[in-house]
Amino acid sequence: MRRDPVVIIVVAMVVSLMLVYGIHKAHQGTGPSANSSSSLQGKLAPDFTLTSLDGKTVHLSDYRGKAVLLNFWATWCEPCKIEMPWFVEMQKEYGAQGLQILGVAMDDASPKDISDFAKQMGVNYPIVVGKDSVGDAYGGVQFLPATFYVGRDGKVVDKVFGLKGRGEIQDYIKKALASGPVTQAEK
Repeated sequence: MRRDPVVIIVVAMVVSLMLVYGIHKAHQGTGPSANSSSSLQGKLAPDFTLTSLDGKTVHLSDYRGKAVLLNFWATWCEPCKIEMPWFVEMQKEYGAQGLQILGVAMDDASPKDISDFAKQMGVNYPIVVGKDSVGDAYGGVQFLPATFYVGRDGKVVDKVFGLKGRGEIQDYIKKALASGPVTQAEK
């Protein structure tokens, strides 16, 4: 008895779609729904305590008064490798205006491997070793890169999942820099 290849393909596609839908629904139930990334906009960014690659304790609240580009990334993430050199340049360009880029490595790699990778990329901004609990606080970081723009007042101005163009990133930075008070040193 011979099976029709079209029927087999259709059945395989239906089963695949059901699996994808089921996995998606299952993941929706595991993250903290009250803190989804869309509900963070305009609210205080969740504070965290993470360890930097040089062993220092870092809190997001340490940067209050600065605009923060909070970037969740990983060494294996190809789009992350594209945007990291842009972040290096933007830290140089906008740092004096009050921007602080902060990278959150969501890797399973060792801190030494992450540090070696960051050095190879010429990173000039702090990198901290991320935890799933921090990603969950930001609505579940299911896609990398994930970037949150935090205003000087500590509130989330915007968020972006995936790679955006350099010009768009600069627009988000300018928006974050414009929110909240400017310190005397930046005038």
